[in-house]
Order: sequence, then C-alpha cells, then structure tokens
Amino acid sequence: MLLAYRVTAGQESIVADMLYEKAKKTTKEGRNPIDALLVSARLKGYLIVETHNATEAKQLITNVPHVKSVLSNEIPFEEIKGMLESKPQKIVLNKGDIIEVTSGPFKGERAKVSHVNEDKEEITVELIEVAVPIPVTIKLNAVKIIPQ
Repeated sequence: MLLAYRVTAGQESIVADMLYEKAKKTTKEGRNPIDALLVSARLKGYLIVETHNATEAKQLITNVPHVKSVLSNEIPFEEIKGMLESKPQKIVLNKGDIIEVTSGPFKGERAKVSHVNEDKEEITVELIEVAVPIPVTIKLNAVKIIPQ
C-alpha cells in the first residue's frame, strides 16, 4: 500500500534519510516497516511511502523533524506511476537561435547556434559576448533556449 507523508517543503530528502535510518532500527520480525520511499521534485512537501503495515508506517514518523502528518487515504499506484517513468525531452534548436550554456567551461555564456548535429546530439555555437567569435561544440543537454 502507498501512503503520503506531508513534510516541510524543501526538506523531503532529509526526512527520507531520517526515516530510512529510523526504519532500519525499528525492524520487527525481520521486516522493515517501510518497503520504499519516493522523493519527487514534482511533489513539493510530500513523501510517498510503500508499506505493508499502515499502522507501523504512521508510528514511524513520531518525533521525526519536518514531518507534519500522514494523509489518511491510501494512494492508488496509477496516481504516482507518471512520476516513476521518465520521458526524455526533445530539444529542438535551429540555426540562429540564441541559447545559454548551462554547464561546462562556458557556463552562463550566451551563444548563437551555427550548426545542429542531431545524430550526435551536439550543436556548434558562436559565443556572443566575446571579442573574437569562436565556434564551440556543445552537447544538446548542456544548453537552454533563451526566448526572443
């Protein structure tokens, strides 16, 4: 069964670590009260918990900082299935688009796309704010498009 713990927003990972450690210490009959914990960026302020015993899972949160409550209703798996499946996003860039580099030595620099190689998932860009434009090849996942 799946339950949701309501926690302080931004503290989800810390609470998950504390609950994991507490659950290891409170193992009864060779079985942990929590089977799995799900922390998702889409669920600010909540942790999803898979458990075989709701009572033990509810008792586990006593005296754990940042845990506010347990939602009373069980969560159907179909509701969180989308959070478990990752869908790769396709970045569409065209020659002349303005981008910002998000990683690597040119992080934070703005550039103009001069060539797109979809097979290798790379683009060649010319940095805008430099004295001499230099062509640089960057992976597609290391840029973000700047709206014009």
